[in-house]
Amino acid sequence: MLRRAGIPPILIGATALVLSACATPPQMHDEATLNQVATGCGLALGELMQDESEKRLLLMIHQDASPKQRVCVAKWARKNGLKTVFVNMQFPEEPTT
Repeated sequence: MLRRAGIPPILIGATALVLSACATPPQMHDEATLNQVATGCGLALGELMQDESEKRLLLMIHQDASPKQRVCVAKWARKNGLKTVFVNMQFPEEPTT
């Protein structure tokens, strides 16, 4: 009788454990870095932010962001292990005097 060659379950478990140790926790990016990314993507200063309690989320707060701006921010976020949240806010217009 031939024995079927397979991967032992202990090896699968050990491999999963080693690979999970490689996952790094999300990094908090400083305001200067986020502002540099924002201006590079055609946004204003302060329109990208990262919350300390949810480090994996990159918030983009911009009124009527173009698809090009969204793609730019999303690519940078993905490279840095972040999930992008697009917040479309309608800012009140300033009263005319």
